[in-house]
Amino acid sequence: MTRILGILVGLFFCFALSVSLFKGVYAAATDPAAPTAESVFHKHPRELSLASDGAFGRFDKRQLQRGFQVYKEVCSACHSLRLVAFRDLKALGYNDDEVKAIAKGFQVPGLDPATGEVNTRPGLATDYFPKPFANDIAARAANNNAVPPDLSLMTKAREDGQSYVYSLLTGFQPQPAALLKQFPDAKTPPNLHYNPYFPNLNLAMAPPLTAEGQVGYKDGTKATVDQMAQDVAAFLVWTAEPKLDKRKQTGWPVLGFLLFATVLAYLSKKQIWAGKHDAGEASAM
Repeated sequence: MTRILGILVGLFFCFALSVSLFKGVYAAATDPAAPTAESVFHKHPRELSLASDGAFGRFDKRQLQRGFQVYKEVCSACHSLRLVAFRDLKALGYNDDEVKAIAKGFQVPGLDPATGEVNTRPGLATDYFPKPFANDIAARAANNNAVPPDLSLMTKAREDGQSYVYSLLTGFQPQPAALLKQFPDAKTPPNLHYNPYFPNLNLAMAPPLTAEGQVGYKDGTKATVDQMAQDVAAFLVWTAEPKLDKRKQTGWPVLGFLLFATVLAYLSKKQIWAGKHDAGEASAM
């Protein structure tokens, strides 16, 4: 009797859960969620095409150097590149002396050999890019209570990464009147900045690229806001996957070898099984 009662109770709970699930699915299908400011005014990133795109794409080292210059002069004040070492910059076309000079321009954490106290010292080629803030508390205090994310893998961490970075940097604008008319309570809070390419439309980061010529490109390229955004997006594609060129160079020979091996295996199979088939026919006769 106890076993039968337990089975009935279990069946009752299964039935109740099934009914709840059905009601939830039915409600979701027939009663769409009420529109929000984010769902109506959030925009998909504008497409950004780079030289590294596609199976045959290669990094444009001049653009990567320009992008690094934008990061160094603008972005590094708030954002870190904790997975990138100064010596990695040789892949961008810098020589050893240039890499050492770049590293020396950054202050990295160190220790006083005499006292053992923590201090800072000029960077070495073997060092990684230092954090701009000592800790998250200091980062929040300087950035409207928000911690600026590390940019090493940013283009991998966001959907359509390179387009997202480019669109975000060029998407700051005044909040549209249509948004406030439709959603009066969605006014951008103080100390935040409206950007339709950010998921919740408002972010703590102020527009980092504000004027033409903000960065003086050494190769003479005109430093418009759009150009600087493209260049730093290309640089962040490299930081997220610095071996991209090597992977493509290796991938095509590997695919060629696999194709050759497949054809060879097929011909071998035909040769081996053809002999057995002929022998079978001879014995049958």
